[in-house]
Amino acid sequence: MENAEPVHAAEADGLAGIKVMVIDDSKTIRSSAESLLKKAGCEVETAADGFDALATIIEFRPDVVFVDIMMPRLDGYQTCALIKNNETLKDTPVLMLSSKDGLFDRARGRVVGAEQYLTKPFTRDALLGAVQQYVDTKQSADA
Repeated sequence: MENAEPVHAAEADGLAGIKVMVIDDSKTIRSSAESLLKKAGCEVETAADGFDALATIIEFRPDVVFVDIMMPRLDGYQTCALIKNNETLKDTPVLMLSSKDGLFDRARGRVVGAEQYLTKPFTRDALLGAVQQYVDTKQSADA
């Protein structure tokens, strides 16, 4: 019998210690994303909306932020714009999460500075792949 390595082992090595913030008003989405990211070795903070996220994000200094578009108090577009207009956080990749896959939503996300757009429900591979893409980009820039 062969000793097969777990499928997640290579990904966990690549994402170990990466700090990810997940901002979504759906407890199910937050829990699901947090679980998938932690299994891959990421440090994860979550918030129910942009307003709650702002205090945490300054302290946590995430490497990548996922933000839902439709949220109470401060929506994803407003939250992304605030992150991108902050001198300390402006280079942090922001990925929009939405159940809508419209061209207008994608374009509006780009206008406020979002790097990518992920449609919900997302797959494990899409979520981890998005994080990996920005880890690879950052490592290339640091080299």
